[in-house]
Amino acid sequence: MRVIVLGAGLLGVTSAYFLQQLGHEVTVIDRQGAPGAETSFANGGQISVSHAEPWANPSAPLKVLQWLGKEDAPLLFRIRGDMRQWLWGLSFLRNCTPARTRHNIEQIVRLGTYSRDTLQQLRAATGINYDQRTQGILHFYTDQKEFDGALAPAEQMRQLGCARQVISADEAMRIEPALAHIRPQLAGATYTAEDESGDANTFTRELARLCEAAGVQFRLGHHITALREAGGRIDHVEVTTAEGRFERVHGDAFVLAMGSFSPLLAQPLGIRLPIYPAKGYSVTMPVKDASMAHQVSLTDDEYKLVFSRYTSERGDRLRIAGTAELNGYNRDLNQVRCDAIVRRVEQLFPGAGDASQAQFWTGLRPATPSNVPLIGKTKLDNLFLNTGHGTLGWTHACGSGKSVARIVSGLAPELDFAFTGMPHSAAPSRLPTAAAHKA
Repeated sequence: MRVIVLGAGLLGVTSAYFLQQLGHEVTVIDRQGAPGAETSFANGGQISVSHAEPWANPSAPLKVLQWLGKEDAPLLFRIRGDMRQWLWGLSFLRNCTPARTRHNIEQIVRLGTYSRDTLQQLRAATGINYDQRTQGILHFYTDQKEFDGALAPAEQMRQLGCARQVISADEAMRIEPALAHIRPQLAGATYTAEDESGDANTFTRELARLCEAAGVQFRLGHHITALREAGGRIDHVEVTTAEGRFERVHGDAFVLAMGSFSPLLAQPLGIRLPIYPAKGYSVTMPVKDASMAHQVSLTDDEYKLVFSRYTSERGDRLRIAGTAELNGYNRDLNQVRCDAIVRRVEQLFPGAGDASQAQFWTGLRPATPSNVPLIGKTKLDNLFLNTGHGTLGWTHACGSGKSVARIVSGLAPELDFAFTGMPHSAAPSRLPTAAAHKA
């Protein structure tokens, strides 16, 4: 078949790779001039199966209320006259019950484990390099209540096969000596040795290069304006080129992998996707004092930040990313939030990075209320979804790309997951993704 992939970020490029591997003729369309130029450009860098507790959990409603109006809050709802934001927020609250949280953790862990395994297989087969580190991920806590609240989710993850081990503050320091500065504040930690980190943008561009070498076509600088339906199927996609020319691109199947912009293309087709943009921030800075800088990828759950380190011929860099701001499609850089990230880095690892050369970035992460992404079929025979991955796009990219490629090909996915438009035997309820299943 001729398959058109809409979007050249992590999810689009991994979809294209696995579709080509299954023998399809693949074309990828994106408005940017290079792959991975939007949400996949400067994310936190973690392949974190252990980061499976959704934003929507029993402790979230009170925290959100406490954070309202605080410019540097980890999760900031900037209230707007936007019905989509209100509907998303109500669904977010419905997903904060213990039962739904457990269900969503189960889905996220299953997909994450499969995706991490798929990435490792791809890396072994291709030799792809993306500043990867396979030293695990360490979640640390400087608040006793936050640490205590992490114990039950960590136990559920272990039961699902994610070896997220609870460790002492001293053991955390042994794994990552750079935590010595905050040893008096450490309440505890968890460690997942199998987790990884790496530069998602470098991975996307290198995989796109491999795709092109295998015959995948990339139409970059092409702005996608509409999907056109005929007879219960997508007939073509309408695009405008960088020169302003209008074109129709026809295909046998279409994969919608446009992140936060996916709902805007799907809605005219009568497909309502429960996705809202969550603006995330990142800071990248050169390492100033290597002895103070972390080696292991870290997660600061209290501040909703992740820390990675990239060491290559391009230099030794720190990448700190996180927080979420629900403010529509606004991508303005909020300096207060940027300064809060730099301040936290200095509190934890004083002098490790050169803040005078910090580079700031924002990206719109396509968040579902449940944090469970939308992968699979829609009500239109030849339109498929690979979107809604929120903060875990890098973690879930390879598993999602391989799964949607198999579904497009008429093959069964290799994992038990709440794929859209397909039965799911393991989960007792699909309520968290009900809107997607209606699609």
